[in-house]
Amino acid sequence: MGKTECILSMSKVSVKDFFGKDMATRDAYGHILVELGKNNPHIVVLDADLSCSTKTALFAKNFPDRFFNMGIAEQDMMGTAAGLALSGKIPFASTFAIFATGRAWEQIRQTICYSNANVKIVATHGGITVGEDGATHQALEDVALMRVIPTMTVIVPADAYETAQCIISASEYNGPVYIRLGRAKVPSVLPEEYNFKIGKAYVFNIGKEVNIIANGMMVAEALKASEILNKEGISTGVINFPTVKPLDEVSLLQIARSSKLIITAEEHSIIGGLGSAVSEFLSENYPVKIKRIGVKDTFGCSGSWKELMKYYGLTAENIVKVVRENLT
Repeated sequence: MGKTECILSMSKVSVKDFFGKDMATRDAYGHILVELGKNNPHIVVLDADLSCSTKTALFAKNFPDRFFNMGIAEQDMMGTAAGLALSGKIPFASTFAIFATGRAWEQIRQTICYSNANVKIVATHGGITVGEDGATHQALEDVALMRVIPTMTVIVPADAYETAQCIISASEYNGPVYIRLGRAKVPSVLPEEYNFKIGKAYVFNIGKEVNIIANGMMVAEALKASEILNKEGISTGVINFPTVKPLDEVSLLQIARSSKLIITAEEHSIIGGLGSAVSEFLSENYPVKIKRIGVKDTFGCSGSWKELMKYYGLTAENIVKVVRENLT
């Protein structure tokens, strides 16, 4: 067994610890990062003074000489991460999604992606479920900002089990990766046999009438909606698209050919994220009726995350409503 295979094999033992557990994806990140650190001395971690919230504090406790608190200086953190990557390290850079992608966008573009540096940006507190912190901290544009940059891979895991697997995959992938994680606890949705692969969708089932394409915490809502719709006699499938870029075009074409209606569901603006990626590809390759569920070109607001999910229509009930209104 080679070095890479050994690292993956050793790490995958701990991945099973996250199966079936309802927990925040940021918590899974913190724990799996420690496991990776034990097995790969090249992994280093940078944080912008938010390590307790991003859960990189766990890595700092175990590997203090490989952890760098860059302070509230996100641009500097991204530039330093690029330098470490070009020196042979595998840096994981973390902060809140709004700061990682918004405040440091130019540094990500110029120092990381332009040189194809092997940097993993793992941003927590993405989406509306940041909750009471309000509009200034609710990143609803981060996937769009990262997706538009050449060489960047963009991943939004659905639960803790998928998060653990995608962090390992990112550590083995050579090139820039953006992984968006959340603050709130999310339900476990993926089966034990699930095996995450960058650029691959996971098909729960394909419906003959409606198919819901979702990622992040909206996968759980999509599964609830499909259960309701199938009981009503509307054949509905659910497909998890954790990788927004590169998109799984092969699976997407298969889904489109089986659909009268496609619903995309994401905890992000409907502009520039998963819904846009799906619409762009299918409009050129296999046009089909699509309705995008997400935040509709507006800022967030303060409230509990469950209240905000309902307010912005990010619920199973709203998915069902949109299907009923648009299925002809």
